[in-house]
Amino acid sequence: MNAGAIRDKLCDYIRVADDKKIKAIYMMLEDEIDEETEWWKNTAFFAELEKEYAVWESGKGKGYSFAEVKAEITSRKAKNMADDLQDRASSQRTKGTVGSTGTMIDGPD
Repeated sequence: MNAGAIRDKLCDYIRVADDKKIKAIYMMLEDEIDEETEWWKNTAFFAELEKEYAVWESGKGKGYSFAEVKAEITSRKAKNMADDLQDRASSQRTKGTVGSTGTMIDGPD
């Protein structure tokens, strides 16, 4: 199962999980969540951004236009969607229903 499918399953689970489980999941990930959502407090990360900006501003580094970034994001989303569809199709081919006699009555040929 790819990361996109796992992410979807986790989101679906979190939507219906009881409060106790939600709190437990949050407590496990709290430090990481705070670290990722408050990037401006990460001095090493901010220093790296400043360094990269200075290189770009001096003309020595490569920058990307909004159109280039948008095209790359669109391309990656399309690839991820195709991968998810392939995973789902593969999963459907391997699932089947076994009758009481042990024979496959619905599933792959």
